[in-house]
Amino acid sequence: MLLEVKDIHVHYGKIEAIKGISVEVNEGEIVTLIGANGAGKTTTLKTISGLRPLTSGSVIFDGQDISKMPGHKRVEAGLGQAPEGRGIFPGMTVHDNLLMGAYARSGDVSAELTQAYELFPRLAERRTQFAGTMSGGEQQMLAIGRALMAKPKVLLLDEPSMGLAPLLVKQIFEIIEEINRRGTTVLLVEQNAQQALQLAHRAYVLETGSIVKSADASALLDDPAVRAAYLGGDLGEPSPNGQH
Repeated sequence: MLLEVKDIHVHYGKIEAIKGISVEVNEGEIVTLIGANGAGKTTTLKTISGLRPLTSGSVIFDGQDISKMPGHKRVEAGLGQAPEGRGIFPGMTVHDNLLMGAYARSGDVSAELTQAYELFPRLAERRTQFAGTMSGGEQQMLAIGRALMAKPKVLLLDEPSMGLAPLLVKQIFEIIEEINRRGTTVLLVEQNAQQALQLAHRAYVLETGSIVKSADASALLDDPAVRAAYLGGDLGEPSPNGQH
């Protein structure tokens, strides 16, 4: 087991956002968390990467309890994250943004730079361009490329398709599949349930801070309740009665 989240509870003030979630990610897998807005998906990722403190429970990574480890130490241990909203440095060039992803590493990072530019040829074309002037899709590629610069064992991806045109979404998901094929384990939070379930090996369904289903992704694609709740369109789109 490469990553194990055990019965975590997380609070924002007095509000319990995560109510005892347990998630397992084996080496080489793509695992996805799906659920409507406010289900707790992003909070779960932030807790794993050290951006949110646990109230109780534990996060075990590569055999080590990292529950109290600072976020930057988790990056050094092998957890990389491309955050929701991308979080690129707009006033820095593409190249310098990528180098920021390797801040925790010493030594030569040219092999990782080469891989990032190979995975994302668009970034290679724009390596001297300021990141803030790029399109949303290009910024998403940069966020993923930057996370890969740390050579993570597990890549945490938070809403990589958000705000992107369908053609770009397809391209981003193909790149995620290629990253996994090259040996990086992926934990994916995604509003586009259809795409996520087609890509992932296993999936967890979150509702209001709890896991309500977990199964092979292909089984959840065929699950009538999941289809009715999440596969009529992108998650987060209001249903006809105005509810998520």
